[in-house]
Amino acid sequence: MFTGIIQEIGNIMEIDSHELDKQIIFKTEKKFLDDMNIGDSLSINGVCLSVVETKDDTFSVDVSNETIKLTTFSDLKINSTVNLEKAMTLSEKINGHFVSGHVDETGIVKEKKIIGRSTFFLIEAPSDIKKFFSKKGSISIDGVSLTINFVKENCFGVNIIPHTLLRTIMSDYDVGTRVNIEVDLIARYLETLLIK
Repeated sequence: MFTGIIQEIGNIMEIDSHELDKQIIFKTEKKFLDDMNIGDSLSINGVCLSVVETKDDTFSVDVSNETIKLTTFSDLKINSTVNLEKAMTLSEKINGHFVSGHVDETGIVKEKKIIGRSTFFLIEAPSDIKKFFSKKGSISIDGVSLTINFVKENCFGVNIIPHTLLRTIMSDYDVGTRVNIEVDLIARYLETLLIK
């Protein structure tokens, strides 16, 4: 479980493709990996993955074919940057919202514009998850906990403050960028309860 508050940015150093999956080696700040253990969960662009190896300032994860098909991991290549967050502990503040690291769908940035000191992104998502979008509701984009400020049909808008833009890969977003989307857990479970 994660909070959606990004702790570090990493870069892809190597991608080893196997028959149906991949092992990816990432480089990041050594201090970020100091307390990392084999088997620890890590959110990488909002995808929960297990660390299989660490060495100095690098770590490796195995990525299944299912994850590659359902997320933007199929777009990643050498030198791609990613958002990183360690699993939360019960002793820390929860500053974002509960993020599971289980991506629901991918979306596409349809608009990017500056509003004051913030950057507004309009993101189009598949219509099957639009029922989970509500103004002032929570959403996770590439692992970043955000508040929805605008909803129209199967699109939603988020305003990104300068700090978030600087500390995440969102500064690299442009029109056409594909992103991982995880809807709010509470909204997802409420829908399940109401349908039953």
